[in-house]
Amino acid sequence: MQSKILILKFPKEASPEPVVCYLARDYELTFAILHANIFPRREGIMVLELKGTRENFKSGLEYLKSKGIKVSRSDQEVTRDEARCTHCGACTAVCPTGALSIERPSMEVIFDLEKCSACELCVPTCPSHAMKANPKDKNFF
Repeated sequence: MQSKILILKFPKEASPEPVVCYLARDYELTFAILHANIFPRREGIMVLELKGTRENFKSGLEYLKSKGIKVSRSDQEVTRDEARCTHCGACTAVCPTGALSIERPSMEVIFDLEKCSACELCVPTCPSHAMKANPKDKNFF
C-alpha cells in the first residue's frame, strides 16, 4: 500500500468528468481531497492524498494521464522571498494546510514550511510574487 499527496491540474476539457470517482471505483484507490478549485469549462486544480496498491496506483495515474490531467507530486518546495512579501495576507486565504497564517496582533504573515504541502495555490495568489515553487520532480510521466 502506498500513499502520496498529488497535485492534479485539469485542462478545461476534463473538468466536468468525475475522474476521482473513477479512481475509487475502477482502480480501488482511496482519496482525501485536501483542496480543489474546479469549474466547468475552465482549468482546475486539485490537491489530494491518494492511497492504494502499487499496481492500482500506477494504473490510476495512467488513467489520469489519458484524460490530459497533469499529475505532480507534492515533493517540491515552496519558498517565500522575505524582501518581496508585503504581508497582505492574500496567500492565507488559499492555503489548504494552514502553512500560511496571520500572526496577531502584528498582522505578519507566517510561513510554516513543515505544514506546506507544496500545492502551489499561494504562488499565483501572491500580488507581490513573493511565493515561488521549486519542483524537485515535476511529473510522474
